[in-house]
Amino acid sequence: MRIRRHSTLTRWQHWRAGPTLRTPHGADDVESVNRRFLMHGVMPLWFVPAVADWVMHRRSDIEHTSGVRESALHALMMTEAGLPVVAGLTARINPLVLSLMGGAAVVHGATALWDVSLATDKREVRPVEQHIHSFLEVLPLTAAAFTTCLHWDQVREAMRGGGRPDDWKLLPKHRPLSAGYLSAIAAGVGLFIVLPYAEEMIRCVRAGREHDADDPQ
Repeated sequence: MRIRRHSTLTRWQHWRAGPTLRTPHGADDVESVNRRFLMHGVMPLWFVPAVADWVMHRRSDIEHTSGVRESALHALMMTEAGLPVVAGLTARINPLVLSLMGGAAVVHGATALWDVSLATDKREVRPVEQHIHSFLEVLPLTAAAFTTCLHWDQVREAMRGGGRPDDWKLLPKHRPLSAGYLSAIAAGVGLFIVLPYAEEMIRCVRAGREHDADDPQ
């Protein structure tokens, strides 16, 4: 009878506590879910608005309006977003990498404001394109926020000034991501970001040269 009472009490306590999270061995705790969403959700989401934004630039005839100058800003923003991504995927997360992510997100936002200010003076920036920009601006912040939550111990070290020797060094991960995943991300970046925006820059440069040839003055 005493054993049954203990068993009933245990079941009551489990019910009051709600559903428990499985351990990493059962594979669905909060940390692993966040990590998977960051790797397989946030990262691929970058490709969709990037291609959509390229389509908007093409439709608004960027090569004959804002031209090379705006296309160069797009390349700059890709670099600002890409560097912390490469660091986060390949290097150990420490105060240096977290600072790089946070700083790059702020600089990316400032460059995006510069980009829109330039574009609206030269070409039509439709509401759809502005909405696409909002996704592109928030994704670096989202990636930085998820990484921060996953590595809160390193955030504390950064806030304390990072007193350990390895806090401000780029070091390889203890457990590197799989070559298949890194290859897939690299292929996606090349296909959906580098290739379209390289084509945009080529169009802008070509149009600029044609304009200079037609109007040498």
